[in-house]
Amino acid sequence: MTAAIATRPRTSALDRDVAMRLAETEYERVIALLDGLTPQDWAKPTDCPGWDVRAMATHMLGMAEMSASMFENLRQVRAAQARPGVFIDELTALQVEERADLTPAAIVARFTEVAPKAAKARRRMLRFLLGRRMPGTQRVNGADEAWTIGFLSDVIMTRDPWMHRTDLAHATGALLVLTAEHDGVLVADVVAEWFARLGRPVSLHLTGPAGGRWGDGEPEVEADAVEFCRALCGRGTAPLGTEVPF
Repeated sequence: MTAAIATRPRTSALDRDVAMRLAETEYERVIALLDGLTPQDWAKPTDCPGWDVRAMATHMLGMAEMSASMFENLRQVRAAQARPGVFIDELTALQVEERADLTPAAIVARFTEVAPKAAKARRRMLRFLLGRRMPGTQRVNGADEAWTIGFLSDVIMTRDPWMHRTDLAHATGALLVLTAEHDGVLVADVVAEWFARLGRPVSLHLTGPAGGRWGDGEPEVEADAVEFCRALCGRGTAPLGTEVPF
């Protein structure tokens, strides 16, 4: 029984319509943040080693373009697979390198153009594809696990720009727009996954507009909702030693 659970691909726990609403809103908030940056902001370092704000934005743009077009998706995947390193590292490096000549204005303009296409393509993904297992495995909490395409498309592809939006706000001092209707739903999904991975009862109190209370047990964990999520994916020490992928 244990082996069967361990090898079962991880699926999205979000309602599909909710997942797609989160995707659309997150793209809009990323565009608004990028559009409000000053010329000086684009060269500021971020919490991702080796990436300044501009590099992070081009990675995010590359991911959106990857979501918007099956052809572009396959092109990026094949190009990254042809490189010698770890796939996800090579993919993100490729995205940054290929967009190195774009000006900040061009990045914002292109993101504004492609984001609705990315949201539309993700919404149109056929349900039978969402349930298929992705090739390979992902390393989380020191173990390899399988994901479905739906978990990647409906969950990770929204968590990733959300987390980078927090990175950009940290790096530049830009306003991080947070609401219970959007960020609170996204955080609640992260919390549910964290509890499932943790596998034991605790009490969790997250503060801020995206926060809430969950669980009944010991220990009691209290943190800002955004900082809690940032710690879960390596931007700090994961609470109770349990990470959640973004």
